[in-house]
Amino acid sequence: MSNAWLTALFRLGCRTTFTTMNAPTPPPLLLTAHTGGVLRLILNRPNARNALSSELMTALKAALDGAAADNATRVIVIAADGPVFSSGHDLKEMARHRADGDAGRAAYAGLFTQCSEMMQAIVRNPKPVIAQVQGIATAAGCQLVASCDLAVASTSARFATPGVDIGLFCSTPMVALSRNIGRKAAMEMLLTGEPIDGEQALRIGLINRLVAPEILESETMALANRIAGKPRGTLKIGKEAFYRQLEMPLSEAYAYASRIMTKSMLDGEACEGISAFLEKREPKWPS
Repeated sequence: MSNAWLTALFRLGCRTTFTTMNAPTPPPLLLTAHTGGVLRLILNRPNARNALSSELMTALKAALDGAAADNATRVIVIAADGPVFSSGHDLKEMARHRADGDAGRAAYAGLFTQCSEMMQAIVRNPKPVIAQVQGIATAAGCQLVASCDLAVASTSARFATPGVDIGLFCSTPMVALSRNIGRKAAMEMLLTGEPIDGEQALRIGLINRLVAPEILESETMALANRIAGKPRGTLKIGKEAFYRQLEMPLSEAYAYASRIMTKSMLDGEACEGISAFLEKREPKWPS
């Protein structure tokens, strides 16, 4: 081989190595931003319609768990980049497991368990979690909205559980959906797979507020900051009690809630709050 060829190959190899070493780093799947006491978690797979891949769910759960232990965080907002809030599970990722030796059984079981644990991390988080929904939320994406404590949506938002259309009934999204809206409304969404608009989502209780797209973030942050100004311990106790009593019979729920109220009356936040009310002054909550 001539020296000219060797030189050319060497240069090509150097260029190839240089290109590989300097390949752009893929953007993070989840963006975070802290503003005062509000932590924003932003789904960042716009080109994949913010599908909930295993990697994204891992990142989201880790961020939720971290926020639960972070005293600087009082409220969490889950938002998304791009025109779609979340299209649900990553079907391309799931389809690849068809080639597994067990036809994907273990992978699917693990994926649905992971998703369920991530959704429960929202419900069990001591901090209030608000969904900021700018666009379409379908299947597990709709489940994500239903799992949040509150939801503010743009008039451009749409919601659906369309698994029935591809032979995969939205069974896990059903759990969150049926605990947040009436049975008839939930069954219609699940059985037809048809999308509903923001007006209907507001009417059936899937979201709390419906606003113009241009003020979605400011309205969500205004709500988050309003809640962030409330006493931390009271919010924690109240959120936990809300979800626990929902699963109890009526008399048991009242007995449980009475115990919580009694305990809270002896707490420093209630003492300060009641004193401030009687003395006609602003309460001074512990930081």
